[in-house]
Amino acid sequence: MPHTLKDVLPVTATVNAKDRLEIGGLDTADLAIEFGTPLFVFCEETFRQRAREFKKHVGEDIFYAAKAFICTALCNLVQEEGLGLDVASGGELHVALQSGFPPERMVLHGNNKEDADILRAVEAGIGRIAIDNLEEIDRVSAAATSFGVTQPVIIRVTPGVEAHTHHYIQTGQEDSKFGLSIEGGLATEAVKRSIEATGLRLVGIHAHIGSNIFSYDPYAKTLEILLAFVAAVRSDSGFELEEVNLGGGIGIPYLAGDYPANLELLGSLVRETAKKESDLHDVPLPRLTFEPGRFLIGNAMVTLYTVGVVKEVPGIRTFVSIDGGMSDNIRPALYEARYSAVLANKARHEPTRLVTVAGMHCESGDLLIRDVALPESIERDDILAVPATGAYGYSMSSNYNKQPRPAVIVVRDGNARVIVRRESFDDLVRLDQQ
Repeated sequence: MPHTLKDVLPVTATVNAKDRLEIGGLDTADLAIEFGTPLFVFCEETFRQRAREFKKHVGEDIFYAAKAFICTALCNLVQEEGLGLDVASGGELHVALQSGFPPERMVLHGNNKEDADILRAVEAGIGRIAIDNLEEIDRVSAAATSFGVTQPVIIRVTPGVEAHTHHYIQTGQEDSKFGLSIEGGLATEAVKRSIEATGLRLVGIHAHIGSNIFSYDPYAKTLEILLAFVAAVRSDSGFELEEVNLGGGIGIPYLAGDYPANLELLGSLVRETAKKESDLHDVPLPRLTFEPGRFLIGNAMVTLYTVGVVKEVPGIRTFVSIDGGMSDNIRPALYEARYSAVLANKARHEPTRLVTVAGMHCESGDLLIRDVALPESIERDDILAVPATGAYGYSMSSNYNKQPRPAVIVVRDGNARVIVRRESFDDLVRLDQQ
């Protein structure tokens, strides 16, 4: 295994006697032949380790953010690890319910929920619905009343904290489509209306300040603001908000030299800040919950591609074309996300050749990795492995250029099985009508 990518690759990654990358005890070059490429290889052990580390160091109340990647097999894995599930659409809710995931361990998010999704969530007995706007209070109340139940809700607030990350994935600032502003008074109004609404039980508040965050100070600052808000609610109405959900957004290593998250430090900071602020404002210490997605799944997956054309543009650059690209990983084109790579079938070869990995789509912007070092010997039919693709790779994939979506396989202890089958050309016309 390339030492510089140790923290980027799955925990089971190694290099075998054939100089090939192995994951989960399996030769990735062989996996590429058996299952075809592009191929998402999901290391089950990495996911399980991340979940257990988070529970040990940060907090037990974890809801995996399904938007990062969801399928029925993953829902089963989430359930086995004792996690909850954060779903953000009717489709994610449907997959979770179809898998048999306990609805009482789910939270439904979304800034524009459909009435049908609210009704289905309430009928199923979902554990929480996150209120994202004032009109939603009446809509959830009506759904709860129609079923004769009391629906627990949390209110998503915007704390005004700008996390240091790409502006496309900042969500905690005032100028955001998500949540209700604390500073602007909308959060206070939402609390008042939720307390008074028929069929609702207000449990707490939720904030998510962004994604792929590497500084822990924003979490402490967010907690300070949220605990001050909890105190203000108690002072104004006597109502005690018992739960504070800090969302997710913890950064992961994508490149050589990126540091993995220090969960002990984050957990200590969160607990100490919560205790300090609850004492300061003389309010009970709330139940702290979290919604990590990328942190759990991101480094658990590697995408395998087959190399096609290697094109030298004299004096400019070398393009290495692969059989996938923006249809299975839109993040580089969407917000300039950076990735690393290794030749899976030549894993010990020294990376001395600077190249740009190009996708196969008819877009100049379909460049998966700019200026990455790969072996001088790179050639057609080599297998390129791109680590850290578990989060927002498959889940944001498309059929652009009518490219079938890849398969997803899970590997563990020398065994592999398909958990999402590869789309066929027939699948591309399955919904068409003459």
